[in-house]
Amino acid sequence: MIDWTTLRHRIDTMANQLLADQSPDGAWRMCIDCGTMSDCYYLTALRLLDVRDDPLVRSLAARIVSRRSPDGVWRLFPDEREGSLDATAEAVLALLLSGVYTDRDPIIVSAKRFIREQGGLAKVRSFLTQALLCAAGIALWPRSLQIPLSAFFNKSGPLPRLFELSGHARVHLIPILIMANKRYALRTAYTPDLSDLFLGAPPRFDNDSPVIAALNNLIGAFSGLLTGGNDSLYEPAVTFLLERIEPDGTLLTYSTATVLMLFALNAVGRLPTDPILISAINGIRTLLCGNPPMVQIATPTVWDTAMLAFALREAGISPSHSALRRAARFIQERQQTRYGDWRIRNPGTSPGGWGFSYVNTRYPDCDCTTAALRVIQRSHGSPTQGHAAAAEPWERGLNWLLSMRNDDGGWPAFERNGKPLPAGLFGFNGASEILTDLSTPDLTGRTLQMLGETLGMSTQQRWLSSSARWMLSQQQKDGSWYGRWGITYTHGTGAAVLGLTAIGLTPDHPAIARAVKWLLSIQRPDGGWGESCYSDQRRHYVPLNFSTPSQTAWALDALAASLPALTPELERGVNALLHMLETPAQQLTRYPTGAGLAGTVYVHYESNNWIWPLLTLTRIERKFRRQRG
Repeated sequence: MIDWTTLRHRIDTMANQLLADQSPDGAWRMCIDCGTMSDCYYLTALRLLDVRDDPLVRSLAARIVSRRSPDGVWRLFPDEREGSLDATAEAVLALLLSGVYTDRDPIIVSAKRFIREQGGLAKVRSFLTQALLCAAGIALWPRSLQIPLSAFFNKSGPLPRLFELSGHARVHLIPILIMANKRYALRTAYTPDLSDLFLGAPPRFDNDSPVIAALNNLIGAFSGLLTGGNDSLYEPAVTFLLERIEPDGTLLTYSTATVLMLFALNAVGRLPTDPILISAINGIRTLLCGNPPMVQIATPTVWDTAMLAFALREAGISPSHSALRRAARFIQERQQTRYGDWRIRNPGTSPGGWGFSYVNTRYPDCDCTTAALRVIQRSHGSPTQGHAAAAEPWERGLNWLLSMRNDDGGWPAFERNGKPLPAGLFGFNGASEILTDLSTPDLTGRTLQMLGETLGMSTQQRWLSSSARWMLSQQQKDGSWYGRWGITYTHGTGAAVLGLTAIGLTPDHPAIARAVKWLLSIQRPDGGWGESCYSDQRRHYVPLNFSTPSQTAWALDALAASLPALTPELERGVNALLHMLETPAQQLTRYPTGAGLAGTVYVHYESNNWIWPLLTLTRIERKFRRQRG
C-alpha cells in the first residue's frame, strides 16, 4: 500500500527545499560530477603554464585524492571492479605535477603499482587521457592523431568534412591535431618522470596505428594527405577555435576542450600571458563547484533550472509564483540568438534554442530546448510559419526544435543528420560517442513527450507518426530502449515509453507491453531499480547492487504511464523511492546515472536526485490517488 499522506509530504518537502535553494536571479546552481578528468586537466594546465595559484592547486589535488578508492586506484564509477587505468594515470600525473605528492608517497606508489599491473601506460585507451600525457611530455604523440590539418582545413578556413563530426568532437579534436602536428610537449620543473610506467618500452600507446585508410572511407580521399606543408593551415585552425570561445573565455563551455585549446595556442607560439589564455584559465575557474572544489566539465545551470522549475510546477506550485516567474525569466534570457555550427546542416532556420550552460551562446541542444519550452510562457498555440526571428521566444524555440528533427524521425543532441562512423575507425574508448551525434531514443522520447503534453500532438500527424515508427524500430529484443545520455536501458526505456504514450500509443500496444514486462523483470528485491554504468560500456543491461532514486523514478514513470491501475510492483517501487528520499539530500547516492562518453566519462547530476523523483511522485499521485482513496 502507498501512504498517500507520506507521498504528498515528500513532494511538499522537496518543493519547499528547492524554493529555498533558488538563487535570486531565478536559477538553481547544482553541481555535476564527471569524475576527476576535468580536475586533472585543469591542474595540469595550471602547472605547465606556470599559473601561480598554489591554494587552488592544493585544493584540486585534495579533490582528486578524495575520489581515490580504498584499494588505491581511481574508478569511473563505484562498481568498476578492476579500476580505471585512464583515470589513475591522469591522477598520478596531476598529483605529481601539483608538488603536493612525490613518487615516495603511498598514494603514488599504490597507483603506479596498479598501472603496471594493467600493462603500463601503453594500455591507456582514452584519447583524452593520451592527449594529456602527450601534452605533458610523458608520451609520444600517436601516429593516429597526427592527421595533417589539410584533412579539415584549407587557407580559406574549415572544409565541409570537418562538420561531419559532432560539435563537441571538433572542439576537442582540432586542438589535439594542432598539438600532434607540432609534436607539442610542455615540460617544466614540475614534470615527473613516468618512463618506468611504459615498462621498458618506448613511450607509445598500444592502440597507436594509422587510421588514414579508414578516415578516407569517412570523409573521402585526400590529395597528398601524408605530405607536409601544413604550416599555413595553423592560422585557420586557430581561428576556428577562437571563433567558438564563449563570453566566459571557455571553448564552447567545455573545461576539457578549453585546456586543450590552451595547450594548442601555446603550441603555435602564444604565451601564457596572452589575454585569450588568461581569459580561458579564468573561465575554467568559474566551473569550480563543491567542497573541495571540483572542475565541472560544464555548468548545468540552464538544464537544471528548466527541469526543476517544470518539476515544481507539476508538483503544484503555481506558474504565477515568484520563484517560477524568476526561473522563466532566467531561462528566457538565455535563449540563443547567434548562429552556431548547427546552421550548416540546418540552413534556413533562425536561432532559438537553449544550451546546457548559462554562458552557452552558440551550442544549443535539443534536450535543453525541450526543457526550456516547458517553462517559458508561450504567447500563441502554434509555431509561427516563417519570420521566426520576429516571433515570440516560445515560438522561436519550438521552430528551432522542430527543424532539428533528423530525416530518420528522431532527434539528436546538437546537430541534425549526423552520420555513423565506419566500424573500427579509431581505437579509442568512446570514439563513436565523441565523434558522432545521431538520433537517440532518450532525447527523442522527451521531445515527443513535450509535444504531446504541451501541444496535444499525436501520431495523427504524419510526420510525428514517422518519429514514432523510428522509436519503435529502436526497441531492443528484450523490450528495452538504449539511453545515450543516462544510464542506460532504464533511462532510455523510461523516456521512450513516456514519449510514445504522450503522442497516442496505448498501454496495450505490443511495444509498451514488452517494455513493462522488461522493467518488471529487472525490479530489485528492495522494490527499486538500479543499473550499472557497465550497461553503457557493454551495450547490454547490467544490474547495480543497489537502487538509485533517478533510475527508480525513470522506471516508475514508464510503469505509471502504461498501467491502468496500481499494482503490487508499482506500489513497491513507490515505497522504495520514498524510503530512499528519507535520506538527507547531502547523503543521497552519488552514483553517476548520467552518461558522457562510454568508457571515459560518467556523470552524477546533483539535480537527478530532485528532478526525476519529484516528477514521478507527482504523476503517480495525480493518476492513482483517487483509485485507492
